[in-house]
Amino acid sequence: MTTVADLVLEIRNQPNTTAVIGSIMLTPPINEDYWAYRVRVADGQAVVGFPKFSTVGIGFAIEDDWNTNLPYSCDAEEIYEHIEHNRGDEAITREVCVAAIRLIQEAVRRDRSSAPA
Repeated sequence: MTTVADLVLEIRNQPNTTAVIGSIMLTPPINEDYWAYRVRVADGQAVVGFPKFSTVGIGFAIEDDWNTNLPYSCDAEEIYEHIEHNRGDEAITREVCVAAIRLIQEAVRRDRSSAPA
């Protein structure tokens, strides 16, 4: 079982593939390989942060009902409550998921504060 102490944040460059048609933005094709930030919470499952619209969404890598996420700027507990039904394995604890969300939030805030204007 994964514990908070086991969590590792992975970061990679993920281009934002949000489709923009005039003033309308369409959700990018989100799947388990579309992520900029990832924290594995169990074998075969991770909490991910990914570019969506003009922000970073946070959800699970593998979901029963795809596209369940909230912006990174929401409260970590609120994000967990919104996505928890997709965790897949009931052995994945709330504590681990919220800690994974917070790791992603901290990285996004750090990256956005250091981005050139």
